[in-house]
Amino acid sequence: MARFNHDIVIVGAGLAGLRAAVEAADQCDVAVISKLHPLRSHSGAAQGGICAALGNEEEDYPLWHAFDTVKGSDYLGDQDAIEVMCNDAPRAIQEMEHYGVPFSRTKDGKIAQRPFGGHTRNYGEAAVRRACYAADRTGHVCLHTLYEQCIKRKVRFYSEFQMLDICETDGVVCGIVAYEIRTGDIHIFNSKAVMFATGGYGRAYKTTSNAHANTGDGLAIALRHHIPLEDMEFVQFHPTGLYRLGILVTEGARGEGGVLRNASGDRFMERYAPTVKDLAPRDMISRFMYQEISEGRGAGPKKDYINLDLTHLSLKQIESKLPEISTFAKIYLGVDPSKNPIPVQPTCHYAMGGVPTNVDGRVVIDEKNTVMPGFWAAGEVACVSVHGANRLGTNSLLDLVVFGRRAGKDMVQFVKETKGKMPIQSDADKYVKEKLSAVLARNTGEPVGKIREELQQTMMDNVSVFRTEETLSRACLEIKKLRERAKNTVVNDKGKEFNTDLLDALELDHMIDYSQTLIESAYNRKESRGAHAREDFKTRDDQNWLKHSLCWMDESGHTQIGYKEVNMKLSQENAKFVPKERKY
Repeated sequence: MARFNHDIVIVGAGLAGLRAAVEAADQCDVAVISKLHPLRSHSGAAQGGICAALGNEEEDYPLWHAFDTVKGSDYLGDQDAIEVMCNDAPRAIQEMEHYGVPFSRTKDGKIAQRPFGGHTRNYGEAAVRRACYAADRTGHVCLHTLYEQCIKRKVRFYSEFQMLDICETDGVVCGIVAYEIRTGDIHIFNSKAVMFATGGYGRAYKTTSNAHANTGDGLAIALRHHIPLEDMEFVQFHPTGLYRLGILVTEGARGEGGVLRNASGDRFMERYAPTVKDLAPRDMISRFMYQEISEGRGAGPKKDYINLDLTHLSLKQIESKLPEISTFAKIYLGVDPSKNPIPVQPTCHYAMGGVPTNVDGRVVIDEKNTVMPGFWAAGEVACVSVHGANRLGTNSLLDLVVFGRRAGKDMVQFVKETKGKMPIQSDADKYVKEKLSAVLARNTGEPVGKIREELQQTMMDNVSVFRTEETLSRACLEIKKLRERAKNTVVNDKGKEFNTDLLDALELDHMIDYSQTLIESAYNRKESRGAHAREDFKTRDDQNWLKHSLCWMDESGHTQIGYKEVNMKLSQENAKFVPKERKY
């Protein structure tokens, strides 16, 4: 075992982690720890764009952007945090451009922008061009650019080190415990500040656009340290995943003019959202797609998908602005999108809930927003909450760079105020060693993959786009059975080097823990709001449920639900966006 000392330890090398590292590295000793090489982080899969009210191609303002984000969140987003993000967006885009992001351009050389779902002008009057993009590889180029900036600033990277626990002394986070995948050794990283940028948890579902690494490790580790998870019931299903596979077809395809059609060729979104049509928010489109399928208007032999039609776009438009989508459709489905529609169905895509934080990324541990010293989080693992019950497309990348930067700044200030090395318990790695030994010692039991597959199917069948008390009750029973079975998983590989079987077993425990908070939070919320659609409670209930869910878990797996208020205040005195029915 080795001990490493740094001022700041950032876990996760996606856009949130790298942006925080860039911000802090000129003033502090920064380490970034990731179970992948940074350039394999899931941020690189983001396709469509990153939004800001630049107004390059038509009139736009940050306040309009904030209104769309609040409305898109089904009024569950904290309006102070949303205002911070939207006001900072134009500066963030210009900064990323100066770092080297090769955004697509207009004919006169400005950053090009295209429409995206839920983004409107003049408070909902019509769709607006707000998404800045680099063809359909926006996340990829942003990730590479920030990685280059980290290398320039001599950030220390520990790639293929998997975090298994945080170090906590007297209620202060002072480091992490990590497993070196190459050697099987356990190491302790001591620091004055720890930041989680560990991403989402889409792998808890069978059909997902998420990478295999998105197993929600940070969420489960926070839970074990008595930190609640916020708004876990809100899971976004992206409307356009490739049929049966879940591989993402960017919303940018509809931003460029693509339309959704049922088996009859009917552009059905004109009926459901007559103003913005195929650019309605994702939660609404996913529900309408399922409605078309359930009422017998789905396409294909089994009538179980919807067609995304790009055939009216020019070949030049598809090849220059949607090249990756065209390649995916040809390789995985044998479909040329310039000639035939692409079969699509909703796919688990994004987590609105996560570890609760304030606008500076500091982790908070209760309904009073009490800060946990030494601990920050940003990105999909965190819940600021700017996305509320439903995230608008392109607000994800913006969230990463805005709040990654803010967390980096705040950590620098904390390090400057903290004198000397943070104390760390001598047995900080005890839990991890006992856990690993217990798993490796078992020679009989169920394989990890079987239980994981049943978990993913349970979540898909019972806790996806539509939910009822019956399906959620079934999921509650199933998750408890899976928890007991997971205690007896067996791994065949008993070695130390690159033991992915062992890591799969640890990740399964993480998946079960946060999935239980998701299920129980969803069971408890007796309304429909954003991505949480209860068929037995079809309407939004602001009188009783305009509040954030908090879910704690104890060592035995028992949960406790609590709530905290939604911040409805903007910076101007007495100003706020008043909840109204969502119409597009």
